[in-house]
Amino acid sequence: MRPVHLALAVLVAAVWGFNFVVIEIGLGHFPPLLLSALRFLAAALPAVFFVGPPKVAWKWIVGVGLSLGVAKFGLVFTGMAAGMPAGLSSLVLQVQAVFTALFAAVALRERPGRTRLAGMAVALAGIAVAAVDQGASGPVLGFVLVVAGAVCWGVSNVLTRKAAPPDALNFMVWVCTVPVLPLAALSLLLEGPDRDLAALRSLDWSGAAVIGYVAWISTVFGFGAWGYLLRRYPASAVAPFSLLVPVFGMSSAALVLGEQVSGLRWLAAVLLVGGVALTSLTPAGAGGRAADARSAGAPARSGAGRAEAGAAVGAEVSTAAAAGAEAASPAR
Repeated sequence: MRPVHLALAVLVAAVWGFNFVVIEIGLGHFPPLLLSALRFLAAALPAVFFVGPPKVAWKWIVGVGLSLGVAKFGLVFTGMAAGMPAGLSSLVLQVQAVFTALFAAVALRERPGRTRLAGMAVALAGIAVAAVDQGASGPVLGFVLVVAGAVCWGVSNVLTRKAAPPDALNFMVWVCTVPVLPLAALSLLLEGPDRDLAALRSLDWSGAAVIGYVAWISTVFGFGAWGYLLRRYPASAVAPFSLLVPVFGMSSAALVLGEQVSGLRWLAAVLLVGGVALTSLTPAGAGGRAADARSAGAPARSGAGRAEAGAAVGAEVSTAAAAGAEAASPAR
């Protein structure tokens, strides 16, 4: 990769890692479900008027919008509001790579090899260590909700790969239109209209900046830059940079929010990042690659094709769609 593109890949990882700090700040302004609804509303508008009509079937847009936008982000934001630290959230979410591989084995018939299975075991050991650490220092409910969010992220990754969108930015913008109304309805039902109205009436520059960051910088810019890199380079060259997300997430949470990083948390980080790397950057079995190539309408290949799942690892919302775009692109 050219130096300028290396810098861009690191910048995107930093943007996505720092996003967890911004979310934590935003939860001081808005209830979690309302914040998530506003995030997708701002990400979808006005971009939806400029990206053109959807280029995949609506069933994929709705499926990813519900599993990723409503379920994953609703659970993660609620978990963080329940006391899950921002830095630990950025780390624990990486277990989505394990769930993606498991769901892909069922839905896409990708047979995980021994190295990938070992990676899953190491990553799950990291989750166990993180659970012990969180259980000793904070509420367990938030931890459970974030892990559940990672499960939903795995579902959305598989749906995205089945959709194989030819234009990843177009796909993600349309996906962002789906969660707005369901999240707003859930917020009114579970968080209450009084609480929502109070948050909206007290909106200040700080709250607006939070929405702007999570919608335009983290989602639109981050996704656009990541998709740009995936169009120029194989996913196997781009995907490893997503493993920097929890590094930036934990370090920025420590610097900005004063979160303490215990020895157990460092151990969990090493196990999780190492396990995710083995899980997501290791080739699937030959049968799995062929099945995935058939679902994406592209020939099986080495290099970029072997790391399709890796493009969705450890990154923010847009990485899943980038993996789908990579699956649909010809070998370079």
